[in-house]
Amino acid sequence: MSERTIKWGIAGPGGISSSFAKDLAGLSDAKLVAVGSRSAERAQKFASEFGAARAYGSYEELANDPEVEIVYVGTLHPAHKENALAFLRAGKAVLCEKPFTMNAAEAEEIIACAKEHKVFLMEAMWTRYLPAIRKVREWLDEGRIGEVRALRADFGFDFGWNPGHRLLDPALGGGALLDAGIYPISFASFVFGAQPDKIASSVHIGETGVDERFALLFEYEGGRSASLGGAVQLALPNEAYISGTKGHIHIPSLFLNTRSATLHVNGEEPVAFADDRTSIGYAFEAREAMACLREGRTESAAMPLDETLAIMRTLDRIRAQWGLKYPFE
Repeated sequence: MSERTIKWGIAGPGGISSSFAKDLAGLSDAKLVAVGSRSAERAQKFASEFGAARAYGSYEELANDPEVEIVYVGTLHPAHKENALAFLRAGKAVLCEKPFTMNAAEAEEIIACAKEHKVFLMEAMWTRYLPAIRKVREWLDEGRIGEVRALRADFGFDFGWNPGHRLLDPALGGGALLDAGIYPISFASFVFGAQPDKIASSVHIGETGVDERFALLFEYEGGRSASLGGAVQLALPNEAYISGTKGHIHIPSLFLNTRSATLHVNGEEPVAFADDRTSIGYAFEAREAMACLREGRTESAAMPLDETLAIMRTLDRIRAQWGLKYPFE
C-alpha cells in the first residue's frame, strides 16, 4: 500500500533549499506545492525550476497556504526563529535547517511554541539520517567496539576571502561554529548521548569578527573525550574516528558526502558498509519527517527536541569562552 503523499512548502529559495528540493522530487510520497521568499521573483523562479504550484513573495503567505502540511525552513540562520514561529503558529509542521537557531534562548522559544500548538518540529541535521550513520548507530548500540572512550571528528573548508559573504558576516550568524562546527558537535552528541561536562577550546577570530577556525576538547563522565574541529578558512580532513575498548569505527568524508563507514573490531577483519544511493542525501531527513507526520508524532526519536536544545546550549557555552556575541544578541 502506498503512503499518503505529504505536501511540502519551502521557505528560502537558496542553495541548500535547492538541494533539498532536488531530493524531495525523487520521493513518490512527497510533493512540493509552494515556495516562499522575501522576493516574489526568486520564489517564482524556484517554483518553476522545481515544479511547485505556487510562489509567494512573503513567508506569511506561505504560512497561510491551506494545502501545505510541512515547511522546510532553509533561510539564513538569524531568520530561523521568526520563520519557524510563524509556520508553527499557523499549524504547519516544521523541518528547520541547522543551526536550529542562533542561541539556546531562541531554540527554547520555538520548541515551546511547537509544544503549545502540538505541531511537529525537527532540526534538519541531515547527516544523522544517512544510511552509513544509521549503520554506525547500529554498531554502537550492539556494542561492537565495546565502551566508547574517544571521538575525533572535524569539518572544515577553505571558503576563500569574501568579507561580504554571509559566512564571514557576524550580522548573518557567520563563522565556523554555526556553519561547519555544528556538524561535529552534533555528532559528538549522537555518539555519546550527552553533552560534555567540561569544554576546552581554542579559536581564531578573523578581521570581520567571526570565528574562522576552532578546536575543541570535550570531556565526559568516566574519562570519555571528544576532539573536534571546524573551519571556514581552512580545509580539514572531514572524517571521524570513534574509538572503543574493543575497536574503532572510521567514517571518511563525514558531513560532506557520507556514503561509507568501516568497523574495525580488534582481531577481526574490517567490516565495510557502503551506501549506493543516487540522491544527494536530504531525502532521508524528509522521509523521517513524513513518517512522523503519518504516525501523528510531534518530534523525531532520531533528533529529539531536548537534544537539539542541549546542543544549542553547548554552542552557547563555547561562544561564552570566546567572548563571541552576534550583533543582535
